[in-house]
Amino acid sequence: MANTAEAPGAPPQDERVKELSTFRKMMIRPELGAIAGTILVFLLFLSIARDTGMFSPEGIMTWSTVSAQFVIIAVGACLLMIAGEFDLSVGSMIGFAGIVIAITSVSWGWPVWMSIITAFILAMAIGALNGYLVIKTGLPSFIVTLAFLYILRGLTIFGAIFTTQKTIIGGVKDVAQGDWLAPLFGGTVFTGLFQWFADLGWIDTFSRGSRIGQPIVDGVPMLIIWAIILLIGGHILLTRTRFGNWIYASGGDAQAARYAGVPVNRVKITMFMFTAFCATVFATCQVMEFGSAAADRGLLKEFEAIISVVIGGALLTGGYGSVVGAALGALIFGVVQQGLFFAGVESSLFRVFLGIILLLAVILNTYIRRIITGEK
Repeated sequence: MANTAEAPGAPPQDERVKELSTFRKMMIRPELGAIAGTILVFLLFLSIARDTGMFSPEGIMTWSTVSAQFVIIAVGACLLMIAGEFDLSVGSMIGFAGIVIAITSVSWGWPVWMSIITAFILAMAIGALNGYLVIKTGLPSFIVTLAFLYILRGLTIFGAIFTTQKTIIGGVKDVAQGDWLAPLFGGTVFTGLFQWFADLGWIDTFSRGSRIGQPIVDGVPMLIIWAIILLIGGHILLTRTRFGNWIYASGGDAQAARYAGVPVNRVKITMFMFTAFCATVFATCQVMEFGSAAADRGLLKEFEAIISVVIGGALLTGGYGSVVGAALGALIFGVVQQGLFFAGVESSLFRVFLGIILLLAVILNTYIRRIITGEK
């Protein structure tokens, strides 16, 4: 007869707890699929685009910048989806925030720092309104935010035309000269380090024109810095704080979480506000980089954010996911988009690849959900 005695001092084992094998414990990690996908994508483009400049310093900076755009909006979308909600107004929020900055600074003559802060306040207020309506009406967040997708886009186009008679407003870089806040969204950092790399011959330099001798890659854009800050902050919030536990609980079983004392309503509204915050960071970085705002900016970005999160392992039903996984999903998104360009592949195939990888991610996530819940 097998010895079933427990070790002295060991806690009694609950027969209701189902032990998972090491393999299954690895399989239910949210980041697993995204890690595997990232490795496969890099191996693919190392084999077909190695000699195209994709992995030169300039090429790396190109796809890193594109991926950072996706990371910024994916972090907000990830936390909101883990909390059990969606926000389809993210893309329209990007266009709205950009137009607010451009109109108030260029047309109305406000200081750029005041325009940026105003855009953040308005966007987060709309995010809070989204969350409040979802909570109070009981309507699915899909419906509420779909309505705001159209409301915000319409207001953005109307506001731009009514104020300036056009949908693209330029001149932001000119009015941002000397502003204390604008460089936090549109500047570059580590310029001295990159100049040193160029002096050592590690980075190519311009051989003609007014920038002769300067490195082709002259620093890290603030867009990438913001992506890293939001990634690290979101990961710590989700995995190291009580509020992070509340996010998981709110998305897993909201009613049970309420019985346990979790302020579910406050958590969900806060996540809607954070999603709006991330969208405004994205918009502000774009406006400062291009020096202009356009009413149609952010088109379809809400779906790109959700796709990045799903590729990163989050369940559509809420209560499960990872900010790191979402960031890896965004990295896959950016690398594939730019990699096809470097490889000379028809750009329309990007959507084909995206659809395939999304379908595979959903199938994997469904399998993981069945492992977690014990469904057949």
